[in-house]
Amino acid sequence: MRRALVVGSGAGGATVARALQGTFDVTILEAGPEFRPFRPSLRVPERLKRLRLLRDPRLIGTLFPAMRVRVARGGMVLVSGRGTGGTTTLATANALRLDGGLRRLGIDLDAEFEELAREVPTTAAHRAVWSEPSRRMFAACEAMGLEPRALPKMGHQERCRGCGHCVLGCPHGIKWDARAALRDAQARGATLLTGWRVRRIAVRDGAARGVVATAGLRRRFFPAEAVVLAAGGLGTPPILRRSGIPSAPRLFVDPVLCVAARWPGARQDRELAMPFALATDGALLAPYFDRLSYYFDPRWRAPAADTFSIMIKLADESAGDASRHRVRKSLTDADRERLAAGVNLATEIFARLGVDRRELFLGILNGGHPGGALPLTASEATSLHPPVLPGNAWVADATLFPASPAGPPILTIMAVAKRIARHIASAFQ
Repeated sequence: MRRALVVGSGAGGATVARALQGTFDVTILEAGPEFRPFRPSLRVPERLKRLRLLRDPRLIGTLFPAMRVRVARGGMVLVSGRGTGGTTTLATANALRLDGGLRRLGIDLDAEFEELAREVPTTAAHRAVWSEPSRRMFAACEAMGLEPRALPKMGHQERCRGCGHCVLGCPHGIKWDARAALRDAQARGATLLTGWRVRRIAVRDGAARGVVATAGLRRRFFPAEAVVLAAGGLGTPPILRRSGIPSAPRLFVDPVLCVAARWPGARQDRELAMPFALATDGALLAPYFDRLSYYFDPRWRAPAADTFSIMIKLADESAGDASRHRVRKSLTDADRERLAAGVNLATEIFARLGVDRRELFLGILNGGHPGGALPLTASEATSLHPPVLPGNAWVADATLFPASPAGPPILTIMAVAKRIARHIASAFQ
């Protein structure tokens, strides 16, 4: 049986691995360890915050080992997952179809989204577990004509237990993440190797012969007939560069900025994350307790249980570079204008809830949905294969997106990965 190597075990990698196993003998290389949900009490990080010992957000990995934070040139804080399942384990499991940019290129993913609807349990019937402030915010947004809607979630969030661990890995198995697809791939015979960081694709005579990876001091060549990079929008571009394959300085990250207020008894820190959202021009607004800001921004002084926050998720312009060791990313003038408009809208929503603007404070600007460094064009609408890649190497993550999808990309990444898996299988028939 032919061998296929999949680099990364997140939304794209796990989906491709599950689809290809059987047609290929699949090996998944994951740089991180096996993911384990954060189960301890949050009292320890709370105490460290009170003692003012948490100053650099890059230290968040010492509190929550599965979470990685880096600071880009330009000051942008970038958040990603580290371990099996990739960032899906830390995401809020929103099942949104956000393929508008791909459709404009002529890419029709209807069949793939229909398959995902059958494979991944999804629910928007979780209003019973919303907090009282979120219910009030939803009603205020409706009164303002903003058309909020409950977000469809991958999993069974109607059973949410209110532990507040959504973005730390659901310890109750209620939230779906890519480890479910990974387990399916392994049950079919795929091999998962953790702790192996892929350095480059080994290319000879215009074809990929496998990858070179390291694990500590060990260095190993993994041969394969097909190679799939799905290391994420920050992980795939450096591998391409080290392989002699150019990518573009077109990074987007969907920056997040939270507007917060002291709200005694809100208990948003225990609520289902992002229960609903409303879309504006170039941004998504939703209730969201930002743990990064809470622990590391001194402006967030109130106890977690007494803080309520509105997230602004910006569809930023593709301006940045993820191919180097130090990522370069900052907001453009247009990004800042849209972000300011989002802050103004959040301020107006808080006013409807009876909160004076002078009581509001902002969080840490951070990005967690990177992509765009190898954007597809209309000429690749059929193949989904940029011509700079060797014929038997593919990319299956948000690196291919032509622009920010303006929201959580997991479901769309999985749909793209399904299509790519079909192309790979047909290429070897």
